[in-house]
Amino acid sequence: MDLRVRALESLLVEKGYVDPHALDILIETYEHKVGPHNGARVVAKAWRDPAYRQWLLDDATAAIASLGYTGRQGEHMVALENTPTVHNMVVCTLCSCYPWPVLGLPPVWYKSAPYRSRTVIDPRGVLKEFGYELPAEVEFRVWDSTAEVRYLVLPMQPPGTEAFSEEALAELVTRDSMIGTGLPNTPKPKQETP
Repeated sequence: MDLRVRALESLLVEKGYVDPHALDILIETYEHKVGPHNGARVVAKAWRDPAYRQWLLDDATAAIASLGYTGRQGEHMVALENTPTVHNMVVCTLCSCYPWPVLGLPPVWYKSAPYRSRTVIDPRGVLKEFGYELPAEVEFRVWDSTAEVRYLVLPMQPPGTEAFSEEALAELVTRDSMIGTGLPNTPKPKQETP
């Protein structure tokens, strides 16, 4: 795939359809200015700061913007909190509405027809296909993104991370956990040296 992309890029540049400098700026933007690392910082701050967490749940657009993450497809945000009894999952059944400023480019599977239809019908089965299974008593709620409203799932903080810094917590947050198709990573136990 990497070779195909490079070949296509070379061809487009050679034919004059793409300015290499503009392409570099675009890549830089998606690698460093927008993306799931932004959403991970939002989640980590919510885990460490109860006032921010409440603000995020009450007015996600403003709370997220306060950290500098705004822009096209990042407006009209709603944060959904996962709890021990409720698991939220996000889908866009009509297209691929997705909060780019906090999650970056949507994954291919998010835009696929099977994901878009099956998530509504069998969210528990979809989560299981992603490698996660939750207890039967956990209620699943599926939220349909639109051009007017986009969602960010606030996953549950992994146990044993209460003393972690925001930076360390952000490293545990995955893009999939902010969509609801995954869970945050659990911290690796520290190896003791003899």
